[in-house]
Amino acid sequence: MIDFSIFLTAEAWISLLTLVFLEIVLGVDNIAFIALTTNRLPESKQHIGRKLGLAGAMIMRVIFLCFASWLIHMMQPVFTVDLGFYSHGFSVRDMLLAAGGIYLIYKGASELRSMLALEELRAKHGDDADKKAHQIGLGQAVGTIMVMDIVFSIDSVITAVGMAEHLIIMIIAVISAILLMMVFIDQVSDFINKHAEITILALVFILSIGVLLTLDGFGLHTGVEIEALGMSLEKVLVYFAMIFSLVMEIIQMTYNKRAAAFHREREIERGREEMRQELIEKGEIEA
Repeated sequence: MIDFSIFLTAEAWISLLTLVFLEIVLGVDNIAFIALTTNRLPESKQHIGRKLGLAGAMIMRVIFLCFASWLIHMMQPVFTVDLGFYSHGFSVRDMLLAAGGIYLIYKGASELRSMLALEELRAKHGDDADKKAHQIGLGQAVGTIMVMDIVFSIDSVITAVGMAEHLIIMIIAVISAILLMMVFIDQVSDFINKHAEITILALVFILSIGVLLTLDGFGLHTGVEIEALGMSLEKVLVYFAMIFSLVMEIIQMTYNKRAAAFHREREIERGREEMRQELIEKGEIEA
C-alpha cells in the first residue's frame, strides 16, 4: 500500500524536486544518444521514435527502481582479476558499464567517421537505395535506446535510491523528468541534426561518456563523488567541458548569423546607392 501522506512533508517535496533535477541532468547523455539514433530513421518516423525511445527509457528506469534492493547486489563483485599491477573485482554494474561504454565508443567513432566521410549527405542526395542503406527501422531504434538506457540509468537510479527513502518519490521523479524531456526532445534533436558542428559536439560527448563508462567499469577512476550532483568528478569535468563547448559554439553561431545579416544589409544598401547614383547620372532624380 502506497503511503501518500509523505507528501504532506516539505522534506518529501524537496527530495522529489532534487531528484527530478538530477534525472534531467544525468539524462543529457541519453538525450544526445536518442537524437543521434533516431536521426537514422525516416523523417516521418523520427518524432514517434524519440517519444517511444523516451517512453521505453522511462519503463526501464521504473522497473529498475522497483527492484531497488536487487541493485545493491549489482555492486558486489562476481569475479576478480588480479594481474599484480592491476586488480579489480568486477560486479554486474561494472560489466554493464564496460560493455555499454565500449559500445558508445564504437558508436561515437563510427558516426564521426561516417560524418567526416559525408555518408549522410551522400545518402540524402542519393537514390532510394542509398537512403534505405543509411536508415534503420523504428523497432531497432527504440530497442537500442532502451538497452542503452539501462547503462545510462544505472548511476542515476543508484543515486535516486541513495537520496530518497520512498519508492513512490523515486518513481514520480523519473516519470516527471522523462515527461519534461519528451516536451523538448524534438526541438533538441532538430537543433542537433540541423547544425553539423553541434552534431559533431554531440558525437564527441557520446564518445567521451563511452570512455568514462569503460574506465569506470574497469575500476579506473578517482573515486571522488560530487554529492550535490550525484556524479563522479570525471563525469562532472566532461559535462563542464561539453557545456562550455556548447555555449562557445552557440555564441559563434549567433555571431555568424548576425554577421551574415549585417553583410546582407550592407550589400542591399550598396545596391541602392549604386542605383541612386545611376539615376542621378541619367538625370532622372536630383542629387
